[in-house]
Amino acid sequence: MNSNQPIPKQGLYDPQFEHDACGVGFIVHMKGKKSHAIVAQALTILVNLDHRGACGCETNTGDGAGLLMQLPHKFLQKVANSEGIALPAAGQYGVGMIYASPDLAQREQSRRAFEQVVANEGQKVLGWRDVPTDNSTIGNTAKASEPFMQQVFIQRDPSLLDDLAFERKLYIIRKLSHNAIRATQIDPFWYPSSLSCRTIVYKGMLMPVQVGQYFPDLQDPDIESALALVHSRFSTNTFPSWERAHPYRYIAHNGEINTLRGNINWMNARQSLFESELFGDDMQKIQPVVNVEGSDSLIFDNALELLVLAGRSLPHAMMMMVPEPWTAHESMSDAKKAFYQYHSCLMEPWDGPASIAFTDGTSIGAVLDRNGLRPSRYYVTKDDLVIMASEAGVFPIEP
Repeated sequence: MNSNQPIPKQGLYDPQFEHDACGVGFIVHMKGKKSHAIVAQALTILVNLDHRGACGCETNTGDGAGLLMQLPHKFLQKVANSEGIALPAAGQYGVGMIYASPDLAQREQSRRAFEQVVANEGQKVLGWRDVPTDNSTIGNTAKASEPFMQQVFIQRDPSLLDDLAFERKLYIIRKLSHNAIRATQIDPFWYPSSLSCRTIVYKGMLMPVQVGQYFPDLQDPDIESALALVHSRFSTNTFPSWERAHPYRYIAHNGEINTLRGNINWMNARQSLFESELFGDDMQKIQPVVNVEGSDSLIFDNALELLVLAGRSLPHAMMMMVPEPWTAHESMSDAKKAFYQYHSCLMEPWDGPASIAFTDGTSIGAVLDRNGLRPSRYYVTKDDLVIMASEAGVFPIEP
């Protein structure tokens, strides 16, 4: 069975009870200085989170691991050039990191379908790149369901005046292409890990040490970022797969959402009433907002993504979804209590033991569940780095 396909309910297994217990971490340069060192250090953090992940009966098939970072413009310009693709200036194009079928005919069909969706939305596909991979270290279970890795470059239409407007358009394209390709079985492997003008995700059904080996791109000195978010997955009572590896498009999640059934039901009940000046008539194109075939982490990510693209700041959206225990909080300001009280009328808490790291490619942060049941540790160094992880000791730092 293709491990990108959701496993149906069978015997004692029911996908609605899937949860994760994982390792999560990030590193960021507070002043936004991009370097390859950040990417290399993030991979070190990831390897040191190996014990928080899991493997199957094969010691070389992992539950999932990956890395999210800012778009590395210098690197992408170089590799696109080698494919005969001339990229515009940074911010004027988006990049999709897309899983596709190993079968060439299926892959070409899904590319044509995707390009049609892009054209219908008034954007232009500049070209495709086959992402080099090295699967020599991964196990047979992972190889049996291994997708083909590809990147697509999309030029920003001049009518989209800011990054967020373009990001919103790429989101709509991703939603529509899922319906046009995956839902119609043109390409059962089709899955955009990321489609953004800000961030890119390298992930898979890998062990932490395999991420840097599987994707040679990550070793290139031109691949630079000022922030990187990493994740090592332990699929507690669920099936591992290539697409269920973290990070997702905005978050990496250590824990579980216990209120998920209610959260999904409320999102589905509300979505027919959603209105947005920013989305306008496009609001119908992005429904259903949450992918109920995904894990609790993906569904949380879906909801967060909509709140951010509809105009809220990323911290604002996170505080809506994971509010502090504010009602009897003695030292919390009245203004902050009022914020939580107001938003409790708009959205119920997404509750459960969790530490969630989040980024939109311009800022990065983390939040704990309201009881602090999944703690995290962070360091701030004198040379402007912040390092956060689900435990101490993930990166060697002098006292």
